[in-house]
Amino acid sequence: MRFLSDSPAPYNLTYDDVFMVPSRSSVGSRMNVDLSTSDGSGTTIPLVVANMTAVAGRRMAETTARRGGITIIPQDVPTDIVADTIGQVKAASLFFDTPITVKPHHTAGYARHLLPKRSHGAAVVLDGDKPVGLVTEKDLTGVDNFTQVQALMSIELLTIGEDATPKQAFDTLVAHSRKLAPIVDADGNLKGIVTRKGALRASLYTPAVDQQGRLRVGAAIGINGDPTGRAEILVEAGADVLVVDTAHGHQQQMLEVLDKVASLGLGVPIVAGNVVTAQGTTDLINAGANIAKVGVGPGAMCTTRMQTGVGRPQFSAVLECAEAAGKVGGHVWADGGVRHPRDVALALAAGASNVMIGSWFAGTLESPGDLQFDADGRAFKESFGMASRRAVKHRNQTTEGFERARRAMFEEGISTSRMYVDPVRPGVEDQIDRIVSGVRSSFTYAGADSIASFQQRATVGVQSAAGFAEGRPVPTSWA
Repeated sequence: MRFLSDSPAPYNLTYDDVFMVPSRSSVGSRMNVDLSTSDGSGTTIPLVVANMTAVAGRRMAETTARRGGITIIPQDVPTDIVADTIGQVKAASLFFDTPITVKPHHTAGYARHLLPKRSHGAAVVLDGDKPVGLVTEKDLTGVDNFTQVQALMSIELLTIGEDATPKQAFDTLVAHSRKLAPIVDADGNLKGIVTRKGALRASLYTPAVDQQGRLRVGAAIGINGDPTGRAEILVEAGADVLVVDTAHGHQQQMLEVLDKVASLGLGVPIVAGNVVTAQGTTDLINAGANIAKVGVGPGAMCTTRMQTGVGRPQFSAVLECAEAAGKVGGHVWADGGVRHPRDVALALAAGASNVMIGSWFAGTLESPGDLQFDADGRAFKESFGMASRRAVKHRNQTTEGFERARRAMFEEGISTSRMYVDPVRPGVEDQIDRIVSGVRSSFTYAGADSIASFQQRATVGVQSAAGFAEGRPVPTSWA
């Protein structure tokens, strides 16, 4: 990356402070762009779901990996549950989605609660392991909660064999005027569900898979307790990436834990953070990390900068840390501060090998929280920061009561926030489509067909607040 001016700015820069100019390009189509990363994480699109309790769970992990990203299961989740979650993700299909299932005797209220857990908007009704009907949101509209599913379900069932290709599945759905259908094996047992969009996406994205061809998933460990023990258990369970995570990554305890975890020789990339300086990055990588996680205070749920004055504008932090990491054979993940597809592209231009997303994905159907509605009927999910009082309380459940109460006195994050679900793009895949489309176009504007060439060719300038505002769309007339 280079700046448009020899003297870009006398101050540190956020994503809003910068823009990219087009360069001469021979990349004919955005589909000719390769977004796979070289940092060892195995992602085929440069997106990592942040290890936040309100964001990263099993549904999020399998869905994002199917499209080429990776999800990091938080350190607050008990080790045995994380190991079980990893196993479930590894068992998921690379093509079709995991279905929501109900029995004929289940109630409409029960089905209504389950449907928002996935973005396909339907539940498969099972008799044993065989699908006998479908229940959709439309079927449940205006229905009493105690009505049984068998009185509502559609029994004109189209099923598709598990050996169907994405194109065959799509053509079958179109031919029968269906938006979705259960996937079944040769014996008629339910194996999954496919939608038209899902079939199309399967032809557009390359799943992030391990050496056994299973979906990838990562897991976080802290620097307290037994980090090496947790690390060994999670890698044994199948974790593809370990994130050693603490708010202040440039501290002695982190470096000591990193050395111990790295010395285990677990054979997976180790990510550590968070830092915002070249020295912090260099120290983490020299201590055993393969990737430094960059970002202090840019996240939507984080109050660190307002509480402590500590942090750094994210674009400058990523730019400096990525340069330092490259000098010692490492990489950086840009963690926090992205609110638009442009920000993801700019983080990559600054040198990040992957971009972490948290709150943006909290407001999707695949995040762990229950769907709620405000007084105006708008759907939302609750989110909270990982240094908030709510997170600290959860993290210290096994700590002695007095000490737990002492720790809860201090917080650097929002304990509850509403992340509204976009009615047009309610699922995380919808958001991924939007991000990847923007990033691919950014690459073509730069004349780059890979992340490495984009980081060489991107030309970035500095703009005023008015310059940023000028680039925003105007959805209604200004007159």
